[in-house]
Amino acid sequence: MKNSIAILILLTLVACSSETSTSDVAADTLYTNGVIWTGASGAPDASVMAVKDGVVTYVGNGQDVKIAANETVDLGGRFVMPGFIDNHVHFLDGGAALASVDLRDAATPEEFTKRIIDYAGTLPQGRWVLNGNWDHEWWGGELPRKEWIDAATPDTPVFIHRLDGHMALANSAALKLAGVDAATATPDGGEIVHDATGEPTGILKDNAMDLVFAAIPPMSTDEKLAVFELAQSHALSLGLTEVHAVTNGPMDAEMLDAFRLAHDRGLMKIRIYALTPIDNWESARDRVAGEGYGDDLLRWGGLKGFVDGSLGSTTAWFYEPFTDVPETSGFPLGDPDTLKATMADADAAGLKLAIHAIGDKAIDVLIENMRAIAGADIKSRRYRIEHFQHPSTAAIEKAGESGIIASMQPYHAIDDGRWAEKRIGSERIKTTYAFRSLLDAGVILSFGSDWPVAPLSPLAGVYAAVTRQTIDGLNPDGWQAQEKITVEEALSAYTAANAYSGFEEDRAGTLEAGKRADFAMLSDDPRTVVPADIRNIEVLETVIDGVSVFKK
Repeated sequence: MKNSIAILILLTLVACSSETSTSDVAADTLYTNGVIWTGASGAPDASVMAVKDGVVTYVGNGQDVKIAANETVDLGGRFVMPGFIDNHVHFLDGGAALASVDLRDAATPEEFTKRIIDYAGTLPQGRWVLNGNWDHEWWGGELPRKEWIDAATPDTPVFIHRLDGHMALANSAALKLAGVDAATATPDGGEIVHDATGEPTGILKDNAMDLVFAAIPPMSTDEKLAVFELAQSHALSLGLTEVHAVTNGPMDAEMLDAFRLAHDRGLMKIRIYALTPIDNWESARDRVAGEGYGDDLLRWGGLKGFVDGSLGSTTAWFYEPFTDVPETSGFPLGDPDTLKATMADADAAGLKLAIHAIGDKAIDVLIENMRAIAGADIKSRRYRIEHFQHPSTAAIEKAGESGIIASMQPYHAIDDGRWAEKRIGSERIKTTYAFRSLLDAGVILSFGSDWPVAPLSPLAGVYAAVTRQTIDGLNPDGWQAQEKITVEEALSAYTAANAYSGFEEDRAGTLEAGKRADFAMLSDDPRTVVPADIRNIEVLETVIDGVSVFKK
């Protein structure tokens, strides 16, 4: 009888605390008169939100609650949403790219060459030209060669990436410093492209790029911090409140050190979840054992690995050869069995796995290895497949059954869509960037940018997922339009799904009482504008822990 009375009292108290009852809420800041998309599943839009000590204390219509606030902000009908989270950025590389030559839209070999030479002329002798992010598909697919730039850069080493990060062009000065010549053996999982005489053309793919990376001088402390602050300012201006920073390229070794330095010096405003190289999993294990997983601003314990390369560089691993380069079907960047063993060791140590796989064979091999490592407990692991670009239908179904997260970057669809079919043909292309099919199969779809491979803007990513209009303007109704998704599905993939994939759904990803006050204010509601205009929406303010960190 006593237990029954206790339960009755508890139910009465719960009922009295619901939104339909009058209660008191304390707040530092009260936001009113807004269109607040909470991101919570099934929840209606709110118009009022209260924040205290960096935490949301109330979200609703404000009719049945008394809120005592130090400050009230009238949103004027503006759209507010949880802060964007990007699932896959090369943060320091992105910052460095902002300060370097930009080749992304160089549409001809002549423009490509001119930009490099002009930028090299601004540097002191001996300083490297890096980044670039060129795309040879703009001028028909011819790969650049070192001869295009050698004469004008005899004393300036140049090593510029294709925008996917899996291929780069080195000039003769850079090849000489790296000790790469006609006799240099091609590393496993890479390719040194040679001309008809046997000389390197300057193009190096995947693991072959490491030969040149080793010759690039490390960044100074001041350079690391400057690059970090450039990247952070850009991210905050786009409504991002958190990024999952992954490693790939010349700044791998510096990444976590730079983040920790920025954190310790009080420069870090954006939240960062750092995923370090899987080959160094023992260091990550020891770091977690000695220091835990970090704090609310900077976390670690995630690992990034690779199965294969990329579609654009013809190094993604497929069952069948590339349609336009039939002499290859791509290749794994390392021995898949060795990677599986490393994944198993890291998983047993409690570290979180995010593995790059792009081609259909790479994805199949990775899914089977993940299922073998985790067994029946696989869903609790929240394994991530980074990119998940060209899966088979069977792979999509297995990912749904296994709780494997598809960590994707939607802008790639409207970029690669210009030329992807010539690479893999009309059949394999049908499940390329299969957003709709993945969601329908119950796969957790997580979004990001892969910056600086693609633009960092989450709104550009939402636009891409919703319209699938390729950047050349040739697919106004959408490329592989059957894979379009809704605006709310895309927003959720940039917020709640990313919080889940980062193991923090209890405190991030939606605007609910008890969660972080991380949010973005936009100039328009992405759900109500013409889809083509989503990319033109402006971020007016970004707030982290209840504090404004960017205001337009």
